[in-house]
Amino acid sequence: MQADDRQRSESEWLAAMNRFVGVIPHTRALGLEVTAVSPRLRMRLPWQETLLGDARRGLVHGGVLTLLLDTLCGSAVLRGLPAPEVCPTLDLRVDHFRPGVAGHDLWGEAWVVRLTESVVFTEGLIWQASERPLARGIGNFARLGARNTPPGFAEALFADSEPTP
Repeated sequence: MQADDRQRSESEWLAAMNRFVGVIPHTRALGLEVTAVSPRLRMRLPWQETLLGDARRGLVHGGVLTLLLDTLCGSAVLRGLPAPEVCPTLDLRVDHFRPGVAGHDLWGEAWVVRLTESVVFTEGLIWQASERPLARGIGNFARLGARNTPPGFAEALFADSEPTP
């Protein structure tokens, strides 16, 4: 692990964050993809019928938006720390502005608002059409620190990538 993993290249972080969402069974099954890591972490959830909560009206299930915001914000936490550590969700508030509709990918981005020794504060947005957010999330994550992070966590995250000199 580098002294400050934030110094890794954007391509290293992009591969690492895709690896991270790829090991979570439900995000892997849904095909969630990290598309950018800087300046904000961005993801795309490809459209599929399984996202519907109201098939008759063609509306995305609200739980899908919550899942996406939690994953977005939690991933932004990893990107915002000096070194990756386990940070479980303390709480997540979701403000639903309008429903998602069938046939369109879901896009989202998240960023760290504030980083303290014990909590990481984040915010995220989801949309299908730019300038028309579907939902906003405010997530707070507990920092467990290096002592409570499994050995090799950062190394596994950056496996197959060469460190930036």
